[in-house]
Amino acid sequence: MLSFCFFLPHSCCTTQATAKMKISSFGCSSRTSSTQMSLIIFPIICHIWKLESAQFAVVVPDHSVTAIVGEEFVLPCHLSPRMNAQNMEVKWLRPHLSSVVHLYRDGKDRNESQTLEYQGRTEFLKDGLSTGSVDLKIHNIRPSDEGLYRCFIRSSTFYGGALLELKVAGLGSDPHLSVEGYQDGGIQVVCRSAGWYPEPEVLWRDLGGRRLPSVSETTSRRDNGLFEMQTAFLITEHSNQNLSCCIRNTFLNQEKESTIYVADSFFPKVSLWMVFLCVSLVVLFVSIGLSLYLCKVKEKLVAELRWRRVLTHPVNVTLDPDTAHPRLIVSEDRKSVRQGDIQQDLPDNPERFDYECCVLGCEGFTSGSHYWEVEAGDGKYWAVGVARVSVRRKGEFMSNLNPEVGIWAVRLYGGQYQVLTSPKIPLTLRRGPSRIRVCLDYERGQLAFFDAENQAQIFTFPPASFTGERIHPWLWVRGGSQLSLCH
Repeated sequence: MLSFCFFLPHSCCTTQATAKMKISSFGCSSRTSSTQMSLIIFPIICHIWKLESAQFAVVVPDHSVTAIVGEEFVLPCHLSPRMNAQNMEVKWLRPHLSSVVHLYRDGKDRNESQTLEYQGRTEFLKDGLSTGSVDLKIHNIRPSDEGLYRCFIRSSTFYGGALLELKVAGLGSDPHLSVEGYQDGGIQVVCRSAGWYPEPEVLWRDLGGRRLPSVSETTSRRDNGLFEMQTAFLITEHSNQNLSCCIRNTFLNQEKESTIYVADSFFPKVSLWMVFLCVSLVVLFVSIGLSLYLCKVKEKLVAELRWRRVLTHPVNVTLDPDTAHPRLIVSEDRKSVRQGDIQQDLPDNPERFDYECCVLGCEGFTSGSHYWEVEAGDGKYWAVGVARVSVRRKGEFMSNLNPEVGIWAVRLYGGQYQVLTSPKIPLTLRRGPSRIRVCLDYERGQLAFFDAENQAQIFTFPPASFTGERIHPWLWVRGGSQLSLCH
């Protein structure tokens, strides 16, 4: 069998090499019909080979494109020459962020690796694929969308890409003008607006369009990347009473403006009777303030004198072991108490505290004025005060220690000084007292605590009614603390 060799014309090839093809499935020249069929099939094969090996260019605008904040925008990109891109891979990227904006592959959107910022916001426009358009629509444009984008296209034989720059701009709200009061003999007008990008230019103008200086100007950027402005202008009487606040987006060359007019009647008028009235009011207020101050000083002096009388009646207080919690160790002289490591085997008599680590003093008071002192030591958990003789002894009640249950006390709890009220009152002391003086005025129903070393008052409870019931010294210790009654 004879073989015919055909040399392809130069126009059938995309390279400069000469292409040839052997067709060995046909007979010799004697069979004219086979030769004619070969001549028909060959151009078709040549055309298919040309399409498969064709090269292309990725084309985007050679200038930046601008999108408006909150709107949707289409990033344009197409192949040149125009050809069907349905079976190609198309990838939109943010090259400087190394992030995938959108991926189209094998005829479908493949956004498994799409960056979180663009999820649900991109739409690949497939209607133009047959003509080589690979445009991408971005919904709800944000300031963070601004920057470079790469349009990348890959076929089975070739790939290419191009960079496109996207600019973002936003027109904010109309300026809101408000009168914010009097200042330095004029009226302060404040202008506010939000939702601008990039940072806009803010200016005041009079009716003639002349720029006016502001007295203050503040610009802040919100979490969404948009700018918010506030500027103030001082209007004086008979000058610049009609003015406008203008905010301009210099990138879009667009602006928004609001105007205000302040009439003469808004400016304060000074008269002699107004001056007299103001002076009189000032004198009156000073007199009232001085009187209140003198009353407080007098009350303070009376209170100090009363407590000084109390300080002339010291009492020798000892602790009652029969009331001490089983974990408390009372010294032999009944002057100090600390928490032990184990619970002692003690009779569970009605007077004993069985849950809270408390102990009462032996001495009880139903009249008179008395004081005693307690040394706190280095512990961080203790309380000092007084309690009614009828105070609860059994079960948990530490969370409700206050005068309502019959306990008046202050405590140190983990470094924080507190008054045991409901709710508890924190104390701010210049120094932590090492010795506390407890002062009781039974008839007045008052209890006060002082720093025994410098006589500084720690806290005074409001007057209470003891209703004739006996009042005992009360101590509470935890966490290795120790309290001692001073001689």
